[in-house]
Amino acid sequence: MFDDQGGAYVRIMGIDPGIAIVGYGVIDQRGHQIKPVDYGSIQTPAKTATSTRLKQIYDASKLLLKRFHPDVVAIEKLFFNRNVTTAFTVAQARGVVILAAEEAGAAITEYTPLQVKMATVGYGQAEKKQVQEMVRMLLNLPQIPKPDDVADALGVAICQAHSATLTARLNPGGRMR
Repeated sequence: MFDDQGGAYVRIMGIDPGIAIVGYGVIDQRGHQIKPVDYGSIQTPAKTATSTRLKQIYDASKLLLKRFHPDVVAIEKLFFNRNVTTAFTVAQARGVVILAAEEAGAAITEYTPLQVKMATVGYGQAEKKQVQEMVRMLLNLPQIPKPDDVADALGVAICQAHSATLTARLNPGGRMR
């Protein structure tokens, strides 16, 4: 993509998947610079059939992808240690977002929470609040985006931006897949 001054940039959409709340964050990257474009959440009502919630997430994801035309959709990989039932529904929500991104023709990347923490804070065991504050600082935002899922999604987008920059340095002239 090109900006108003004719410079090339990459548009990245970060996603923090969930069944109740899907956080999204859209950033533009030009070289080492990143700037926020938009961020928010897709929210589905509790006590609604899972199939209905998945359709709502899918439809909203398609609209966001059409609106922002990201080059890359970076999505957080699942991490769970207790509630398997919740993990399955979150995985389903994650799946419909990935499907929407694939249909939109965006490249899709995936990052673990550890990778996101390393890319934003530089420490894999960072606390959630540390990541959120670094997201705020890196994007020069007046406050930490709410709900937490939105800040997490921006963290995933930042992780992609930092990873792509490193990949380009290690593989000059190479293309991202």
